[in-house]
Amino acid sequence: MATLAEPAPAADEFRPRHWTEKLPEDALDHIPGEAGWPIVGNTFRMLADPHAFVKQMVAKYGKVYKGRAFGGWQVALIGAEANELMLFDRDKIFSSEQGWGPILDKLFPRGLMLIDFEHHRVDRRALSIAFKPEPMRHYSGALNRGIAREVAGWGGAPMLFYPAIKQLTLDLAADSFIGIPWGPEADRINQAFVDMVQASVAPVRRPLPFTQMKKGVDGRTFLVDYFTRETLRRREEGGGQDMFSQFATATREDGSLLPVDEVVDHMNFLMMAAHDTITSSATSLIYLLAKNPDWQDKLRQEITAVTGGPDASGNPRPLDYDDLGKLELTEMAFKEALRMIPPVPSMPRRALKSFEYGGYTIPAGTMVGINIHYVHHSEEYWPEPEKFDPMRFTPEQVRARHKYAWVPFGGGAHMCLGLHFAYMQVKILLAQLLQRYSIEIAEGYDPDWQAWPIPKPKDGLKVTFRPL
Repeated sequence: MATLAEPAPAADEFRPRHWTEKLPEDALDHIPGEAGWPIVGNTFRMLADPHAFVKQMVAKYGKVYKGRAFGGWQVALIGAEANELMLFDRDKIFSSEQGWGPILDKLFPRGLMLIDFEHHRVDRRALSIAFKPEPMRHYSGALNRGIAREVAGWGGAPMLFYPAIKQLTLDLAADSFIGIPWGPEADRINQAFVDMVQASVAPVRRPLPFTQMKKGVDGRTFLVDYFTRETLRRREEGGGQDMFSQFATATREDGSLLPVDEVVDHMNFLMMAAHDTITSSATSLIYLLAKNPDWQDKLRQEITAVTGGPDASGNPRPLDYDDLGKLELTEMAFKEALRMIPPVPSMPRRALKSFEYGGYTIPAGTMVGINIHYVHHSEEYWPEPEKFDPMRFTPEQVRARHKYAWVPFGGGAHMCLGLHFAYMQVKILLAQLLQRYSIEIAEGYDPDWQAWPIPKPKDGLKVTFRPL
């Protein structure tokens, strides 16, 4: 049982100001767990199969355990109650900046996910202007046009879905996020994002020559230069309806513009988040719909009823922004895909104060983490968790379940700022696909998935879009 109350801190309690400050060596002696191999700890075990690793540790040590990986100790807190404790964070115990810092600081420093408390609140409020109804309506038009143009050519022959949707997502970001047609820089920008995400979990944490971390740091350098030039230009020339222009001209509560370097960092981070997480979640959904053709039929009927079906030329009508909320089954199917294959499988924080959980005192300065994938597959909350069943997300089922048993977008103050954009993009994608094609995979096909840092099928997901 979770104890959410914070104990009174000792006068000499360690209070971390930066993630580089280490806990005393014996601070976690009372927490069960294991160090793993010399030097590397459990790093390679976690990278090889993170889901199996968590299952093994929970089975051996329970829902609170410690492990050493990526150069330090972390305490895992497992369960919906742990998700609530960390994400809701009513007592401001947990630092997102110090939790993500060791992983992302060289790549995505000062992004919205890497700032805390009042600074986070002020910047999030300023950036939220990009997700108000007027700009969202603009994005929906761009998404409808871009997706229709691309998926029209996907029919007939087998294809690899993941690289196709990854390129499409990048192209859509150029229009919706940046507001410019992308030329020769597009491939370089795409590769920069890929390198940065892969570097985030690279075993070698220093940007040494020929390492993944060096590639990631170089990718960041390229994007910082690009976004800096573009921020200054947007401010001088005036911005448009695209997301980047909204960020470049966003103001804080006192009326001041966000500093240029902060605009760049926020844009860099949100582009990464939107590009890679939407690519992952869209791929998961397409795979699960291919395995469950009955649900394709249900969603196709719903989408046709909302859009009115194909026009006189046989082309799917666009999904109007005001009709997004009518696709209830489609949204439930997407939520179920996010449950089964969450795009962010785990989430770190650092405790700034001591707290109690699961019968243990967790000292200030401890790196802690929750495992979203484990909870999403726990029979404690989800009967037959390996079964694809969107009906888990009826209002009645949702009310009956722990609020924090499903957290693909995080929760609390750090709830994903772009979650409604993600819903919109996926609904528009399905509206175009399901009105044109049936989604098919070979009988018995079960691709191997890369679990970290963001899930993806290792073979690219072999799929056929069969014209209706």
